[in-house]
Amino acid sequence: MFESLSDRLGKIFEGLRGRGALNESDVDAALREVRRALLEADVSLEVVKAFVEQVRERAVGTEVTRSVTPGQQVVKIVHDELVKVLGETQVPIDFNTTPPMTMLMVGLQGAGKTTLSAKLAKRMKERQGKKVLMASLDDRRPAAKEQLRVLGEQIGVDTLPIQLNEKPVDIARRAQREGKLGGYDVLILDTAGRTHIDEELMEETAAVKAATDPHEILLVADSLTGQDAVNLARSFDQRVDITGIVLTRVDGDGRGGAALSMRAATGKPIKLIGTGEKMDALEDFHPSRIADRILGMGDIVSLVEKAAQNVTAEDAAKMAKKLKKGVFDLEDLRGQLLQMKKMGGMGSLMNMMPGMGQMKKAMAGANIDEKVFDRQIAVINSMTKAERANPDLLNAKRRIRIANGSGTKVEDVNKLMKQHRQMADMMKKVSKGGMGSLAGMFGGKMGGMMPGLGNMPDPSSMDPKELEQLARRMGIDPAAIPQQPAAPKQLTENKLPTDVGQLLKSGSGLPGLGGASRFPGLPGLGGGFVPKKK
Repeated sequence: MFESLSDRLGKIFEGLRGRGALNESDVDAALREVRRALLEADVSLEVVKAFVEQVRERAVGTEVTRSVTPGQQVVKIVHDELVKVLGETQVPIDFNTTPPMTMLMVGLQGAGKTTLSAKLAKRMKERQGKKVLMASLDDRRPAAKEQLRVLGEQIGVDTLPIQLNEKPVDIARRAQREGKLGGYDVLILDTAGRTHIDEELMEETAAVKAATDPHEILLVADSLTGQDAVNLARSFDQRVDITGIVLTRVDGDGRGGAALSMRAATGKPIKLIGTGEKMDALEDFHPSRIADRILGMGDIVSLVEKAAQNVTAEDAAKMAKKLKKGVFDLEDLRGQLLQMKKMGGMGSLMNMMPGMGQMKKAMAGANIDEKVFDRQIAVINSMTKAERANPDLLNAKRRIRIANGSGTKVEDVNKLMKQHRQMADMMKKVSKGGMGSLAGMFGGKMGGMMPGLGNMPDPSSMDPKELEQLARRMGIDPAAIPQQPAAPKQLTENKLPTDVGQLLKSGSGLPGLGGASRFPGLPGLGGGFVPKKK
């Protein structure tokens, strides 16, 4: 998400960082480029004007001129103002009301209201332990009610029984009665949409609101809407007084204009973002973390949270025991690959890692696809239990059998075995305390061993010659790698919340993810991140 905007801003700031001192004309030239980048990202003109003016006011003052690193200070100012535009603090769904808490989903047709309703219901059921009832008020779109019923069955959430020829307001009232009688904690009302804003849509939405008095009214908007997102948000806000915004299809939006415009134009918080088609592809909207991603600084906190959600305490305990013994077999590698798939795959993880913009672009240019995990898992699945536990058994004859059984080549099997051997060797070193604490894995010296890519150091800490050599080993033309600057040091120092920061410094592992004070990276990332050899 936000790839194109991130790339444009990255190039602008790279030029600023290369200068020892900045004068007013330098700042003005950079801000003109920032203005152009934001407009090309479909950010509303009024939002762009206000944003650039705020940045300029701070950037031409003593805050920059007296700074030791003026270029980085400008980047910090842009970061701070970007956070302000996005909302400064994260605003969660408010459950502080008498059950059932009624949620009204509004928006245009095709924005993803029905799917979003199911995602929300699943999230509340699994994370907050809420008993949820969903009801479709859409009497216009064919099979809309049936769609919600099917989704409810898939996620194990109740839906209001369908009755023919019932008006939206009557359905909403019946849903509330059912919610009270059934002892439900949350009631989600999925309203009908239109292809465009019209009076009929607004009247129907206002009537449902008056009849149900919902605690939360969420505007569901497609992030690809562009500049019209502002008009959409204002129209709904004026008529029904929305309490928050949910952006869908954020994973397909390389610009980010809707996110920046809607929050700034309405003053209403963006509460959630949809990041994929799967039922669990829904994330809280954290302004500071989104600003970090837009400016190419990664999002370590979200990465840690995602790891925590996908690693069970039992699996973490097993891994911790094996780490102490220095054991890492092919069954363990298979488990790590599956965890990475659950966490969104390589692309999703690299989006959250600081300084990985260059390598991600290079991977895209080299046509390295996400199916590498599937192929590697298939190879391991084709092995016997004894072979997974003892890789030394895999002679040439067995490798040919495994390749044929998994639909791959012997070369693929050999690559996987080499990768496993590297990770197993690393685990042995870890068990002997030779790798340092977890804290050393973060910051500028972080390296990485991503499954399927072999040993891959952190590009943000590499000089151009090292990066060129790495690219050649991966079969990538070094000239094709975009020059994206690393995250400024002063911006990343205090980025993590206090508790997480203390955790990383302590080297005691991540909460709920097993002990192992010298665990070599994040659980679910295979060998995690391998520090470079001194």
